Amino acid sequence: METSGFMDEHKKMSKINMGESCANQDVCHAEEGNIPAEETMFSVADLFLFSLIVGVLSYWFFFRKKKEETVEFTKIQPTVTTSSRESSFVEKMKKTGKNIVVFYGSQTGTGEEFANRLSKDAHRYGMRGMSADPEEFEMADLGRLTEIENSLAVFCMATYGEGDPTDNAQDFYDWLQEADVDLSGLKFAVFALGNKTYEHFNAMGKYVDKRLEELGAERIFEVGMGDDDGNLEEDFITWREQFWPAVCEHFGVEATGDESSIRQYELVVHTDENMNKVYTGEMGRLKSYETQKPPFDAKNPFLADVTANRKLNEGGDRHLMHLELDINGSKIRYESGDHVAVYPANDSSIVNKLGEILSADLDTVISLNNLDEESNKKHPFPCPTTYRTALTYYLDITNPPRTNVLYELAQYATDQKEQENLRKMASSAAEGKALYLSWVLEARRNILAILEDMSSLRPPIDHLCELLPRLQARYYSIASSSKVHATSIHICAVLVDYETKTGRANKGVATNWLKNKQPCDNGHKSTVPMYVRKSQFRLPFKPSTPVIMIGPGTGIAPFVGFIQEREWLKQQGKEVGETVLYYGCRHEHEDYLYKEELARFHKDGVLTQLNVAFSRDQNEKIYVQHLLKKNKEHVWKMISEENAHIYICGDARYMARDVQNTFYDIVEEFGKMDHALAVDYIKKLMTKGRYSQDVWS
Repeated sequence: METSGFMDEHKKMSKINMGESCANQDVCHAEEGNIPAEETMFSVADLFLFSLIVGVLSYWFFFRKKKEETVEFTKIQPTVTTSSRESSFVEKMKKTGKNIVVFYGSQTGTGEEFANRLSKDAHRYGMRGMSADPEEFEMADLGRLTEIENSLAVFCMATYGEGDPTDNAQDFYDWLQEADVDLSGLKFAVFALGNKTYEHFNAMGKYVDKRLEELGAERIFEVGMGDDDGNLEEDFITWREQFWPAVCEHFGVEATGDESSIRQYELVVHTDENMNKVYTGEMGRLKSYETQKPPFDAKNPFLADVTANRKLNEGGDRHLMHLELDINGSKIRYESGDHVAVYPANDSSIVNKLGEILSADLDTVISLNNLDEESNKKHPFPCPTTYRTALTYYLDITNPPRTNVLYELAQYATDQKEQENLRKMASSAAEGKALYLSWVLEARRNILAILEDMSSLRPPIDHLCELLPRLQARYYSIASSSKVHATSIHICAVLVDYETKTGRANKGVATNWLKNKQPCDNGHKSTVPMYVRKSQFRLPFKPSTPVIMIGPGTGIAPFVGFIQEREWLKQQGKEVGETVLYYGCRHEHEDYLYKEELARFHKDGVLTQLNVAFSRDQNEKIYVQHLLKKNKEHVWKMISEENAHIYICGDARYMARDVQNTFYDIVEEFGKMDHALAVDYIKKLMTKGRYSQDVWS
């Protein structure tokens, strides 16, 4: 970029100089033309000599300038070369003596966590591994990995949304699609992370596995299929336990038998640190929450003021809420259907209890520095900071910890039985897996609960902070249209709060945090760190295209934005097609979300149909799919004759599946097709962008 910019400036200067030269000559010639010959003071020879001197001086001036600029241009080149070297993972591996690289495509941090675990495993087999973010490296270098003896590339690839790559793997995915390279000699393996309730289960992992083979690479172990709807941790452990023996066999190496724990970071305690240089919850740049600078993204969230926070439901034991975030002055742009990501904070009472049980001073200023000085990841979270800040803003302390955390913590249990149980749960033995499933996962024991229930387990707080995964942003479908609310983003959410099998209260991190974000809290404005993630969940390009929206519960969120936008388009004089909504809730007088707004939209003709299923207001439960069946003729007419677009938002495990099966039935009946053809018909609608889902499990 520097080189390009310099060349543009060089051309610009040349044009200016040439323009000035021509202008001067024109003036001279005009003056010469106005002087009578008899009154000329100089002879022809004098004029010739004068012109010659001026020409030589001009030539020397311009020649000298170009020469200097050329020299300056060549000085910039080494910077570009150095930059390309730094983006080469092969050069980095050579420099640090690594022979295994584990790339991760991760949206919520799990893929990255698995990649780190695999790279740490390598030392047990006499190998050295590194985890790598494909976004930070030149992936075309995969063809050069054969320059390193006994080298292997592993890919932990998560699938996001409807079969999409994660944000950090998008460029790698694009490169794979376009690549025309010979990867012969490259050895690889893939572990895919996904959820079976989604239509495109593990699509990204499957694609990477298939495409690498097509390009000539050699698969040394079958692709692993991680299912987050089941037990993702168990899927990973089972695959990993078979993967490493396959690696040993392929490369002719043996396990070293070294099962010891290796610390990745070293603790540095700061006793006289300037507090202005200490992180207090920022995601990237220090003091970024004090001096906000766009553009805003995952590493630089915008602190949005909360301007509204109201309870949506009239009764019942649940709390459903509507929040409005002010994005005025942020330059953030969004479209209906996009997602807003918010960075929550952990409950201070849990943080304080952890400090107490571990006898730690939570306000100690610390840094955890990577022992591998060549690693791109210098710290597990922004440092220097305090234990309190790390446990509040940076670490996940409320989800059940994974087995690798239990394995590392086992060494600190002084009670033999507790140590054995921790190691057992981290093993691949059937008995250990069953114990982990029942005692940790099903009982929803977080790290605090485990420490409370294992009285001899008291690890150093710095090692615990090293082991815990990062606290991730939470995504919500935006419940507003930027055409109507250009400087405001609306969120619709349900409070997560339940009792576990151990009798403990388990509260959702983000929803409980959001619930307490009142517009004015003790005279101070409440703020939410946020950014917008673009989505493919979009209204049709032509407003005249009919839409069928199905969104029970908080699945109504994006459709509030869709309806607002259709109303705005109508007000602009546009022809707007049929706008049909299927909404569902438990009770009409308890949790009918946006009841007044939807009634007004229907009354004004923006919503041409408002179909609401109240599942528990009668003996027989009625859901949105039942209303679809009731209106099946009209639904088929909209799909087959009017090219309607179908949108589904909400629960993936049951609702989205049941709704999809209902569409199969409608297509079978009115399209005169068998089941296989009906399934293919809906899949073609998906391919054409006429059947879109924004679902979660």
